[in-house]
Amino acid sequence: MKTFLLLGSLSAFLGVALGAFGAHGLKDRISPEMLTVWQTAVQYHLVHALALVLIAILCQLLPEPSMVRIAGWLLLAGTLLFSGSLYAMVLSGTRMLGAITPFGGIAFLVGWLFLAIAAFRSSQ
Repeated sequence: MKTFLLLGSLSAFLGVALGAFGAHGLKDRISPEMLTVWQTAVQYHLVHALALVLIAILCQLLPEPSMVRIAGWLLLAGTLLFSGSLYAMVLSGTRMLGAITPFGGIAFLVGWLFLAIAAFRSSQ
């Protein structure tokens, strides 16, 4: 599915840009604790950007990719909620935004579970 290749590529681009911004633009402007939060957001962002590229490939390889597509949308939602809330929290200083982060983590977990189910079903 070309959509996930596009989303994964753009997400990876953004993750690299945000990582560089954190390392160079924020390093002297935020606390070490908040820089660590930023780095966590970038790490999860980049891992799941690559996962979206994998999703695109799997959508082409598997005979019934519906579960894989659901996994992809969940991983994208996880990136937006998890990493996005952490980025917003660091930039705004509003720690309450961290309350959104667990919803992104749940989306990641469910997305990976859907991918596992798709793999199990395709092996039968």
